Amino acid sequence: MKKIPACISVTLVAMIVLFGSCSKKDAQTASAVAAPAAAPAEKQITTRLLTDATGIDDKSFNAAAWRGILQFYGDTWDSTPKRGSLYEVVTAQTQDMYVPNLRQAADEKYDLIVATGFTFADALSEVAASTPDQNYLIVDVDWVELPNVLNVVFAEHEGSYLAGVAAALKAQADGIADPHFGFIGGVASPTIAKFEIGYIQGILSVVPNAKIVEYYAGDWGRPDLAKTQAKNWYDSGVYAIYSAAGGTGNGTIAQAKEYRLQGKNVWAIGVDSDQHEEGLYNNTDSAVLTSMLKRVDSALLYALNASKNGTFKGEVITLDLKADGVGFAVTNASALSQDIVSKIEAEKAKIIAGTIKVAATLEEARATPNFPADIKAQ
Repeated sequence: MKKIPACISVTLVAMIVLFGSCSKKDAQTASAVAAPAAAPAEKQITTRLLTDATGIDDKSFNAAAWRGILQFYGDTWDSTPKRGSLYEVVTAQTQDMYVPNLRQAADEKYDLIVATGFTFADALSEVAASTPDQNYLIVDVDWVELPNVLNVVFAEHEGSYLAGVAAALKAQADGIADPHFGFIGGVASPTIAKFEIGYIQGILSVVPNAKIVEYYAGDWGRPDLAKTQAKNWYDSGVYAIYSAAGGTGNGTIAQAKEYRLQGKNVWAIGVDSDQHEEGLYNNTDSAVLTSMLKRVDSALLYALNASKNGTFKGEVITLDLKADGVGFAVTNASALSQDIVSKIEAEKAKIIAGTIKVAATLEEARATPNFPADIKAQ
């Protein structure tokens, strides 16, 4: 066999390299054309919850907001792997921290910043106005009229009406001849007044001449004040006490637990969250007759989904009985008989249908039959 000249050898090698490279490139191109493009990663929404000093452990209002966030991200109360990366909560020990906490959250560019409660209204108005590209949600406020602020309010008077019906029907079932009822509020406001006014109307719809007493603690985090007041009232013959007072209301539940453990027939009524477990005084029995459910978690889910879908806007929405924004808990089945529950459900249906109109203000309520003249509903 003759030796191939060096120049021809080099040329062949070059052609092999060239064709080999082209074949490889063509194969890669064909592969790229045939393979579908990867779907873009779903946008991860980030949020920060800002609360007052009672924090998410208040077992009531703030806890309900936190549950909405956990549900959105697929976490649970006991397992929060996405906390710190996608969501977080910051508690302000004093109100002078509201503005700094809001500004810090805005500087960190969260997709949604949430403020729980009307005490944040002034601080949020100031910060939101200066950060127009930042989205905010405020719960229990309907007067922050800015295009980047979603205001969510609830028909607390409607849910509280059902709580009053429950307390009065239970008193009748227990054969209480002259039942007395109490209401404990936290910080006085039109919102908390709606709880009280609705509760009283519900009671009066069952027991027209019922006696009702009221007390405002002036604080969200003083359960000792509610406990002392509840003890005094229970000792004087009050049958059931409804508290709309955040962490303060836990004092009412604590006193009701003590007295039911001693065999006394008294009740506490929870608020915002189902507080049945907070009222357990043995393995099975709770001192919480029912709870007025205020689904703050629904407000969080609405705002987070709007942020995710790009439909977020500044507006005011009201979550009422018809929208399932408020309701009542039936967890204490041993205390709330099926007959009582059925009667409450019938009243609920009438409110939704418009047959029953529940007054939302003291002025409106005073025009209803038998409404107590001494109620101030601060």
